[in-house]
Amino acid sequence: MPRTADHDERRRQIAEAVCALVADHGLDAVTVARTAATAGMSVGLVQHYFRSKDEMLLHAFRTVGARIRARADERVRAGTDHRRPLARVLSEVLAEFVPLDGTRRAEFRVTRAFAGRALDAPALAEVDVETARLIRADLARGVHNGKECGEVAPDLDPWPAAVRLLAVAEGLALQVYRDPGGVEGTPAAELTAAVIDAELATVFTGTCRQYTGRPGA
Repeated sequence: MPRTADHDERRRQIAEAVCALVADHGLDAVTVARTAATAGMSVGLVQHYFRSKDEMLLHAFRTVGARIRARADERVRAGTDHRRPLARVLSEVLAEFVPLDGTRRAEFRVTRAFAGRALDAPALAEVDVETARLIRADLARGVHNGKECGEVAPDLDPWPAAVRLLAVAEGLALQVYRDPGGVEGTPAAELTAAVIDAELATVFTGTCRQYTGRPGA
């Protein structure tokens, strides 16, 4: 009997195949047969895991969202391990949502395509909303932690700040996707850092007490 890990890996491979098709050709290019060919599987094996195209799309949408959040979580863990100021950590977290390289550009195409389909597909809309809520909660938690250590003013409400930070990142992602070479001579990566850091500076106005005096603080 195949191990659970084998099933998880096959489901992951199918999701990656769906995302590759969407990134390269759009949602209409996704069929069970094309997904199977892209994943290097038989049609029957794909249908064993997903009974319909809609089920495949739903799983792929969840997968790409989880992948982006996993990278963001890794940024948080690395920042925590190196005891870096929260503002710097969140700057790197927010940049994970901006299409600054091939991987993030493909992910942006996929998430935009799914978000468009979600307007008329309740199941996809539910995933879209839940993903945004999770990201917002992560940002609000970061702002709250900043209040505890002194980087954020004690009377600042974390939730409006989180909404604003996510809105800036999402809008910036769209602009960078449209103009990957940058704007008016400013490279996209440099522009992204400048915009994100400027927005974070309106929230993280203090210095974390536990980092005071540390190198790089």
